Amino acid sequence: MHTPEALAKHYIAYNAKFLGNTEVEAPKGTEVVKDAVRKLKFQRHIKKSEGQKIPKVELQISIYGVKILEPKTKDVQHNCQLHRISFCADDKTDKRIFTFICKDSESNKHLCYVFDSEKSPVFFFFSCPLLTAEEITLTIGQAFDLAYKKFLESGGKDVETRKQIGSLQKRIQELETENSELKKQLQDLEEQLMIAHVPPAGSISMKPQSTDIFDMIPFSPVSPLVPTQTSNGCPPPPPTTLPPDIRKDLFGAEPFDPFTCGAADFPPDIQSKLDEMQEGFKMGLTLEGTVFSLDPLDSRC
Repeated sequence: MHTPEALAKHYIAYNAKFLGNTEVEAPKGTEVVKDAVRKLKFQRHIKKSEGQKIPKVELQISIYGVKILEPKTKDVQHNCQLHRISFCADDKTDKRIFTFICKDSESNKHLCYVFDSEKSPVFFFFSCPLLTAEEITLTIGQAFDLAYKKFLESGGKDVETRKQIGSLQKRIQELETENSELKKQLQDLEEQLMIAHVPPAGSISMKPQSTDIFDMIPFSPVSPLVPTQTSNGCPPPPPTTLPPDIRKDLFGAEPFDPFTCGAADFPPDIQSKLDEMQEGFKMGLTLEGTVFSLDPLDSRC
């Protein structure tokens, strides 16, 4: 039906309606697939009465397996490797129905996939002259024959390679799904943060107080000090106010002035010396025109 190159290097693609898959007890048998077809057809009638349409899919058949894709997005819904397919048949009473049984890689259960073929195939690499479900069944059979010949030529190594490729493809699909979920969670978190930062209507937005390079609030001598509660919950005592006429230096000490201190502030001997210094200073201020020199050789001293 097809050249070996078409199935070995490329694939043959068909359009079909996917009735679904269901678990079967045996890996092969005509009666097994007949029961599966009856079961899925009954489910299709129920869905059709509810207004649900049967989904359309794209089948890509090659010596590596049968891929079931979404026609528009090309997302892989199922990847049935050829060495896991144990049975394939078309319905002789309904020429549009064909099935195959594949062993699931995760659950190891045998699943029967049922399809309703459409009137015309999809032309990608090579033309397909037949238009019935029988052609799709024969295409899968030809892929089996070519795969078996390749298996004999490679001594079984090709099967292991296909298994590794299949596991890698499965892992890629899992990572893509996980990546999509993480992107959705990140988008939800960003929306929540945006909602949390939006102030309610009518509220006054307070501008945050600026800080210096050490993340400290700059000190302002005119800013009032707001008292805070102590650890026991009691309010702190009111601050002690000093008279405005008392001045203090940088270290909180009152400036010292020896000429304004009273007699009671110092012992008698120190007070007498301070009085003499004060009198001498006053006498020096009254001597007008007198020249003073710090040079001991100056005759004017």
